[in-house]
Amino acid sequence: MGSAAPVSVVGDGVRDPLDVMRLREQFPVLAREVHGKPLVYFDNAATVQRPLAVIEAMDDFYRRYNANVHRGVHQLSVEASEAFEQSREDVRRFLNAASEREIVFTRGTTEAVNLVANSYLQPRLKPGDEILITHMEHHANIVPWQMLCERTGAVLKVAPINQRGELMLDAMAEMISERTKLIGVVHVSNALGTVNPVAEVCALASPHGIPVLVDGAQATPHEVVDVQALGCDFYCLSAHKMYGPTGIGALWAREALLEDMPPWQGGGEMIQWVSFEGTTYNDIPHRFEAGTPNISGAIGLGAAIRWLEETGIERMKAHEQRLLKLATDKMTEIDGLTIIGQAAAKGPVISFTLDGVHPNDLGTIIDHHGVALRTGHHCAMPVMQFFGVPATARVSFAAYNLHAEIDVFLKGLEQARQMLA
Repeated sequence: MGSAAPVSVVGDGVRDPLDVMRLREQFPVLAREVHGKPLVYFDNAATVQRPLAVIEAMDDFYRRYNANVHRGVHQLSVEASEAFEQSREDVRRFLNAASEREIVFTRGTTEAVNLVANSYLQPRLKPGDEILITHMEHHANIVPWQMLCERTGAVLKVAPINQRGELMLDAMAEMISERTKLIGVVHVSNALGTVNPVAEVCALASPHGIPVLVDGAQATPHEVVDVQALGCDFYCLSAHKMYGPTGIGALWAREALLEDMPPWQGGGEMIQWVSFEGTTYNDIPHRFEAGTPNISGAIGLGAAIRWLEETGIERMKAHEQRLLKLATDKMTEIDGLTIIGQAAAKGPVISFTLDGVHPNDLGTIIDHHGVALRTGHHCAMPVMQFFGVPATARVSFAAYNLHAEIDVFLKGLEQARQMLA
């Protein structure tokens, strides 16, 4: 029998099988100070920190086998190609996709959405057709569809949310019609923390043959994602939200859909044969990966996925949910503080306002306590408009955060309230 998982105490007497203190040792940045105070990093929904496993994997590529992929027969190119394609397999396994052919590397979730908009949906749209999204979407799952509607005469429809920040599924169902050509839905809201019932959305769409695109940027660090079980057709992710590097992500799409999609960008790699008379395009997924890819980024993404799997997403999620509950309970007791987004199912995100205090001023004062949090509209302006606020402050947790760090944050919050309210 194997040995039991390490156990540590992370605060308030809570015993944690994740062993967060040992986990923190894998993140060099957590050892630094900010304004003479130990760094408390609560801006994880914007970008999470990187463990040594990711940093070293990318460093090893540049030190030992830096070369272009797929088009070289020399040893370094072979090694780079093998590592690059291993990362594609890592993404496939992580999402439980049926085939590596369904995994397209992109610059991130934003590019993945734009790829679907331009390659899949644009050729299928005519004036009066509809695209249905939700009121809690990130700008990356709003603006590409608006641009597409402007070009094609299609109409963007928005399913409502309630005052808790939850998707009103019945209302969404009533908005589906024969004109609906695609549904876009965020898996976990970056501004509210809401975990959407994606499988139920897909079940609504399936009888009508409507494809569903899921923005999974905020879900993949915290949820076990199985695209086959969800029943969606496109799933987008960003590496830097899930302990990997910036500038790399992936689109998963059903193989039959990818096979029927034309290339979005032209250049090297996405071709089989080029002449001045015409070009024969490459097979999927390479048809959608024009030019030299972000090789080191893909290798870093693969390393991040392996690190997530080895650490255990379910254990990480349990720890993050304890942090979420502790912080929510304590913040609820503060006079004048309003939590924006109180869905029954939430990821480790708390957006809030404090009476009489602008979020940017709040963030500046708390920063001098060493606490990094996010202030602003969080690329979700329609959410801010719905709740009638110009902006919010947002704390977001990752597996390496501690209960004691919440107390540091609350101390800075109290000082800001006394100074500014």
